[in-house]
Amino acid sequence: VEVWGTGRPIREFLYVEDCADAILRAAELYNDTLPLNIGTGRGTAVRELVSLIREIAAFAGQLSWNTSKPDGQLKKVLNVSRMRAALQWSPPTDLRTGLRKTIEWYGANKEEADRRY
Repeated sequence: VEVWGTGRPIREFLYVEDCADAILRAAELYNDTLPLNIGTGRGTAVRELVSLIREIAAFAGQLSWNTSKPDGQLKKVLNVSRMRAALQWSPPTDLRTGLRKTIEWYGANKEEADRRY
C-alpha cells in the first residue's frame, strides 16, 4: 500500500456516530450564530494512524511512503472549546475504538457493497 507524504502531518479524526450525536445535540441545545466546531480537539500523526489501521486490520503487507507527494498543512486540529461548553459534551469514542468499529463494519458489509457496483 502506498501512503502519500512523510506521515508527519497531524490530523483530527472523529467517529461518525459521535459526529451524528453532536449534530443532534447541537440542534437541540445550540442557539447562536457563531460557528460550532464539532470534533475531538486531539491530533494524530498520519504515521500513527497508518500504524493503528495496520494493527487493527491485521495487515501484513508492505507499506511504501511516497515522500515525493505533499504532506499538506502540518497540523489541522479544531478548537472545540465552544462545542464542549455549549453542548456539555465531548466525543466518547477514542480513535482506536472508532477505527476498530469502522474496519469491522467494512468487513461485514464489503461483499454486499461490491455486489451493488
